[in-house]
Amino acid sequence: HNVTLDELKTIYLRKQARQLENELDLKLVSFSKLCTSYSSSRDGRRGDSSDTTPLLNNSTQDRMFETMSVEIEQLLAKLTAVNDKMAEYTNAPGTASLNAALMHTLQRHRDILQDYTHEFHKTKGNFLAIREREDLLGSVRKDIETYKSGSGVNNRRTELFLKEHEHLRNSDRLMDDTISIAMATKENMTSQRGLLKSIQSRVNTLANRFPTINNLIQRINLRKRRDSLILGTVIGVCTILLLLYAFH
Repeated sequence: HNVTLDELKTIYLRKQARQLENELDLKLVSFSKLCTSYSSSRDGRRGDSSDTTPLLNNSTQDRMFETMSVEIEQLLAKLTAVNDKMAEYTNAPGTASLNAALMHTLQRHRDILQDYTHEFHKTKGNFLAIREREDLLGSVRKDIETYKSGSGVNNRRTELFLKEHEHLRNSDRLMDDTISIAMATKENMTSQRGLLKSIQSRVNTLANRFPTINNLIQRINLRKRRDSLILGTVIGVCTILLLLYAFH
């Protein structure tokens, strides 16, 4: 009866972990889009001479960033708590028959939690770096505009500043494209890794459920090794006899 109760609790925890993982996946996708769109949206507003609209939009994106960061951190904390609860059941008395399956499931959920945590911190770091770089470029642009409006005699120097500023903008766009490609590659590799783990889990499950098949495979392998050994011995003896015959 206790085993049945533990099984029900384990099923509930696994279901809760999958729900949290699905929520985290959706949140991280939105968080990544916010990061990649931050720079392009500010590039599109640089030509606007009004200071009110950019400030309002930047403030809105910053609030979205802070809100989503808090929500993702809360989901990560909940998923960590669920994984810790499942770890307690692996050591609980009366669950010896479930320990192997529980350990495998727990390790899979821990790997997913680790991947999501790493992706969150990486995306957050990229967002903060982009925001800092954009603020710096905005300050440079204002300095150039102030210098340009206050002094009309150094046109050559102003042109050099503008060219350098344009060069920085092009470099930023190239870096943003590189970051987007890297994120897409990472998501693809994570998906492939999950698929390979699922296939390996199914193979292990089949081997554990059907020991007769496993024993049969081992016998076939042993017979193949024995046949190879016999064939090699026969070939070696024949080769020696041919060499003796050739030299005599």
